[in-house]
Amino acid sequence: MSEGQSLPVKSAYRRILLKLSGDSFGRPGETGISMTSVEAIALQIKHIVGSGVQLAIVVGGGNILRGRALSASPLINQATAHYMGMLATVMNGLALHDSLESVGVPARLQSAIRMEGVAEPFIRRRCVRHLEKGRVVVLAGGTGSPYVTTDTAAAVRAREINADVLLKATRVDGIYSDDPEKNPHAVQYSDITYQEVLSQGLGVMDAHAVHHCKEHGLPIIVFNFRKAGNIERVIAGERIGTRVVSAARLDQPAT
Repeated sequence: MSEGQSLPVKSAYRRILLKLSGDSFGRPGETGISMTSVEAIALQIKHIVGSGVQLAIVVGGGNILRGRALSASPLINQATAHYMGMLATVMNGLALHDSLESVGVPARLQSAIRMEGVAEPFIRRRCVRHLEKGRVVVLAGGTGSPYVTTDTAAAVRAREINADVLLKATRVDGIYSDDPEKNPHAVQYSDITYQEVLSQGLGVMDAHAVHHCKEHGLPIIVFNFRKAGNIERVIAGERIGTRVVSAARLDQPAT
């Protein structure tokens, strides 16, 4: 698929919340922001905006700073460390926002921490209006509160904007019975229930995030974004990665 092409298949969803970890913004094993990696994300998003999907993106900040890790220091208050982690997500959000606009994708950056000089404040109705106008909305700053992971922020925002699905982009192909990077015999699930994810302690997402999705019946799809075209494929409804749903929906089609 060339850079100027849009997805030839109509999106299987009306409105999507895509969660991108901070690792998405850097090279594997490195810290900081790699604009080559950010551009690759922007180009994948460019390919799907013509399909009619409304797309909001929650970004992490672990490539710059992990608040949870920093909070272990006796020199910094835990809440302060988490706020620093939230600010790191704004830096990633700025990079993604400008990269999207540089490839012709209309976008807006909203932050849960008010900083009008660089981002709009997150206001649910304004966010939805941007989506309805065809703009990609990049959501940074987590929820604005400490002790909340960006996975949980993604689940909360997905519920707030009435998303049809939460897409969790990772560096592995889906959810496994064990860490596939440590256990070569780990088995990948194609479908699994919220309760199985929680009861088995599968670390694909924060448990609070899974609970939010379970309560709302919001499907989660975990997939490998580093494989070229995967964002387009999952939005088109192809069965890639792992789908997390209620037991009643296991036998139903992905859409």
